[in-house]
Amino acid sequence: MFLIIIVGQTIWGQSQNVYLKIQGDNLKESRLIDSLSYKQRFNDFMSLQKELNDTHKKLQYIGYIESEVSKPTKINDSTFLSKIHLRKKFYTIYIYHQKELVSSNLFQSMLTQHGDTYFVTTLSNLESVLNRINSDLANEGAPFTTVTLENIQKKDSVNLQANLVIDTKSRRNVNDVIIKGYSKFPSSFIKYFLKIKEEQSFNLEQLNKKTKKLDNLIFANQTKPPEVLFTKDSTTVYLYLEKTKSNTFDGFLGFGTNEISKKIEFDGYLNLSLTNNLNFGEQFKLLYKSDENSQKTFDLRLSMPYVLGTPIGTEFDLNIFKKDTSFTTVSQNLKLYYQINSKHKIAAGVRSIVSNNLLANSEELMQNDYNTTYYDLTYHFKKFNSNDFLFPNNFEISTSAGFGQRETTNESIAQVELKIHISKIFNLDNKNSLYVKSNYQTLQSNNYFTNELFRFGGINSIRGFEENSIQANELGYVNLEYRYRLNTNFYVNTITDAAYYENNAINIQDKLFGFGIGFGIVTKAGLLKFIYANGKKEKQNFNLNSSKIHLSLSTVF
Repeated sequence: MFLIIIVGQTIWGQSQNVYLKIQGDNLKESRLIDSLSYKQRFNDFMSLQKELNDTHKKLQYIGYIESEVSKPTKINDSTFLSKIHLRKKFYTIYIYHQKELVSSNLFQSMLTQHGDTYFVTTLSNLESVLNRINSDLANEGAPFTTVTLENIQKKDSVNLQANLVIDTKSRRNVNDVIIKGYSKFPSSFIKYFLKIKEEQSFNLEQLNKKTKKLDNLIFANQTKPPEVLFTKDSTTVYLYLEKTKSNTFDGFLGFGTNEISKKIEFDGYLNLSLTNNLNFGEQFKLLYKSDENSQKTFDLRLSMPYVLGTPIGTEFDLNIFKKDTSFTTVSQNLKLYYQINSKHKIAAGVRSIVSNNLLANSEELMQNDYNTTYYDLTYHFKKFNSNDFLFPNNFEISTSAGFGQRETTNESIAQVELKIHISKIFNLDNKNSLYVKSNYQTLQSNNYFTNELFRFGGINSIRGFEENSIQANELGYVNLEYRYRLNTNFYVNTITDAAYYENNAINIQDKLFGFGIGFGIVTKAGLLKFIYANGKKEKQNFNLNSSKIHLSLSTVF
C-alpha cells in the first residue's frame, strides 16, 4: 500500500504538456493562420489560452477585425482544437484626431493620405504609426504620453474608422543638468556647445544626439549615455563625462644634404598645445621653428571660447618671422568667433602686419618696409575621431578671406588674401585608407615685396624640399598618401605631392613634385613619424642626394 501511494504521487506530481491546434473555415484560412507561427506546446492550459488570444490579436492587426475565435475543445488526452472564423478582411482605417494634438509634419513623412483632422493607414502598419506618434509626442516634452483608439467601427464595406485619444499628462522641461565624473566640465559648453539649456522642452532623442557631439571635443568624452530623473515637479538630466588628455607636444627634425655645400643641414620645430588646463575649454599654442636657410618663426596663439558666458569666443595670435639678416615681420591677429555647432565655426577679425627691411641695398631683392591691416573672415569645419590615435583628424575644411591695405612711405595699395585648406581620410576598409590634402593660397596686389610672400615647402606642405624655402604670391598643392595600417599602433604610407606656384615679385612660375615613403608607430613617448622624400622641379631630374628625411614626434599628455 505504501509503494502504491508513492508511485501515485510521483505520477500526478509530473506536469503534462498540452498542445494547441488552430484551424480556419477552409484550407486557405488554415494556412494563413499557420503562417503566423503560433506556439503549439505548453506546460499548462492557461499558457495555451493566452497564445490563442495573442494569435487572434495578430489576425485583427492585419485586417481581420471581425474574426471570431471558438472555445478550445479537447480532441485527445493532450491536444486542444480551436477554430478562428476570419470573415471579411479590412485593409485600411481612417483615424480621426483633434488638429492641435498632432503635427501634420509627422504625417507628411509617414503617410501619403491625410488631412487636418484625420489620417489613413493600413491595418498592418497601424501599430508602428501609433508608436511613432507616441514617440514624437514624447520627444516634444511629454514622455508619459499614452495613445489609444476608441470607437472602432466600420466606415464602409472595406474601411474602418476610429478616434485617436491622446493623454499627454504634463509636458516636461529640463530643470537641471548634473555632470557626473568630470564635475569641473565648463558649464558654457553645456549651454552653447551641446546646446542643452534649462527650461528647454525635454526630448530624449535630441538629448542623445546632442551628447554625441562630445565625440568632436578633444578634452572630454562620454562614459555612458545620459540618464533622466523625473520627479513630480522637476526633470533632471545626468551626463556622465570624463576629462581626457588633450595637451600635445609635437617635435620635428628634418635633415638633408645641401646641394651647394654638400653638407648635412638640419631644421626643426617645437609645437606645444595646452588645452583646457583651467577647465574653461581654453587653448594655448606655442610654436618655435628654425629652418635650414636661417629662417626662424615664433608663433603664440591663445583661444578662449564662450567669453563671459556668451556664445562668442576670442582668439589672439602673435607671429614673428625673421629671415637671417634680411628682414623681420611681426603679425598680430585678433578674432571673434562663433561656434555654430560641434563641427562648424565662423570668425571675423583684424590683423596687423609690420615688416622691417634690415638690408641697406634691397631694391634688387624687392624688399621694403611696409605696414598692412587686414580685415578677415574665416570658416572652419572639423570632424574629429577621438577613438583613432593614429589618424584623429578625419575631415577638415578651412577657408579665409582677408581685405587689407598695404602702406609704405611712397604708396598705399589695396590687397586681397584668400586661403583654402581641405583634408580628408577615405577609409577603404579597416586597414587601407587614402589621405588627401589640398591647399590653395593667393595674394592679390598691384605689386609684391618678397618679404610679404607666402612661404612653403617641407613636412607640412610639399615634402622633399627644405622647410619654407619657396616663396609665392599664389600657390596650390595636393598631398596624396596611401596608408596601410598593420595594427592599431603602426602604419606605412606612400607619398605623392604636387604643387604649382607663382612668384610675380621675380616673375617665376613652376611646378613641383615630391615622392617618398614613410611610416608611423606609437611608442611610449608618442606617435613617431618617419618620412623619406625626394623633391624636384618640373624640368629637373630626380637627385637622390637632395632627398630629405623628416622625423616628428607627437605626444599627448
